[in-house]
Amino acid sequence: MMSLMKMNEYVAIQEKICEKNDYIAPRLYDEYGVNRGLRDDRGVGVLTGLTNISKIVSSKVQNGKKVPCDGELWYRGYRVENLIGSLGEDELGFEKVAYLLLMGELPNAEEQHEFEKIVGGLRTLPSNFTRDVIMKAPTEDIMNSMTRSILTLASYDKNAKDTGVNNSLRQCIQLISEFPMLAVYGYNAYNHYVKNDSMFIHRPAKNLSTAENILMLLRPDKKYSKVEAKVLDTALILHMEHGGGNNSTFTTRVVTSSGSDTYSTMAAAMSSLKGPKHGGANIKVMEMMDNIRGHIKDYEDKDEIEAYLSKILNKEAFDNKGLIYGMGHAVYSLSDPRERVFKDYVVKLAHEKGREKDLRLYENIEELAPELIAKQRKIFKGVSPNVDFYSGFVYDMLGIPMELYTAMFAVARIVGWSAHRIEELITNNRIMRPAYMSIMEKNPQI
Repeated sequence: MMSLMKMNEYVAIQEKICEKNDYIAPRLYDEYGVNRGLRDDRGVGVLTGLTNISKIVSSKVQNGKKVPCDGELWYRGYRVENLIGSLGEDELGFEKVAYLLLMGELPNAEEQHEFEKIVGGLRTLPSNFTRDVIMKAPTEDIMNSMTRSILTLASYDKNAKDTGVNNSLRQCIQLISEFPMLAVYGYNAYNHYVKNDSMFIHRPAKNLSTAENILMLLRPDKKYSKVEAKVLDTALILHMEHGGGNNSTFTTRVVTSSGSDTYSTMAAAMSSLKGPKHGGANIKVMEMMDNIRGHIKDYEDKDEIEAYLSKILNKEAFDNKGLIYGMGHAVYSLSDPRERVFKDYVVKLAHEKGREKDLRLYENIEELAPELIAKQRKIFKGVSPNVDFYSGFVYDMLGIPMELYTAMFAVARIVGWSAHRIEELITNNRIMRPAYMSIMEKNPQI
């Protein structure tokens, strides 16, 4: 068997050949009118489908001209802030909003109770699944652990290949119920076998919400406060869905269009979400904030903060990429509605946890960064903090380990993926096959 050293030497040489033959000059994209990343420099995306599930608004037409506006996020005809605002002070709405996205309408009290009962009853895994699947080959990459578990769950489903709407809806609801366990148990296995910490596996409670179960499963004493549950529930609702054009949701629809089963479709979506340019963004924010704390003495000194942010923008600090993470969005311009809604809950949790000093640093960066970016960069739309700017801070205050940050995103976004899978199955019957223009030169040698 070839040694790893020899293989590494081989691919190091071949990499140069690939770079030479696979490079495409950026000017050619402009010449042929191809939008890199399927979006132009103003953030306008290529239209690839229609959906009734959600809507993102980032601009409006005034006097015949398109102008930026405060961002809006709609779920099935309801603005997300109104949905969250309609909940009681201590009411947890994950299951209610999940029903809305899946079924297309808000449930009445009886329908909501029935759905919550079904979701709670499905919070279980096949016999010995935790031991035989999750605890085998534990890894720091919880997204990979979850993806392996999703694909393995297909082996326990006698109708795994049935892509009918009825069966697919059943599979989606089951996965929504199981995702918190796949995430937390995956972390528990890693924490024990790799980090040599104590092992505990709690059973989920059928009468608890998704947010409550996550906190209960994660903590040795199973205890959590009402504020903690409310903040996590709000975070999950805000991450649940974000239009059909985000990378993982588009992946869901593309794979669904091929006729693939629910488990393979969700595994593909997971593989998309785990990318640092998508679901892993809040981890980069946390790493950046840790770096800033190490170089800023006074969290109230805006001049000191501004000076260090300028270094980051000039590629002289942090990861030398020139990015202030958590600022800006591919679609939103003036504001991200999720960040606006979330901010109130962040403040409440920070006060409960005694993290006002950290909160002040975040708020100062939120104020200064957009102005600095606007001064130093040529931008075609506004820059504002996005939901990822605060989500990592919230997870940190909740005691959720960083290895689970992207997994928490998945626990929420599985709802949106499921809604889009069902809509794709009902509405379309054609495989998605986008076009690529070939600029290959013919080789006359043979």
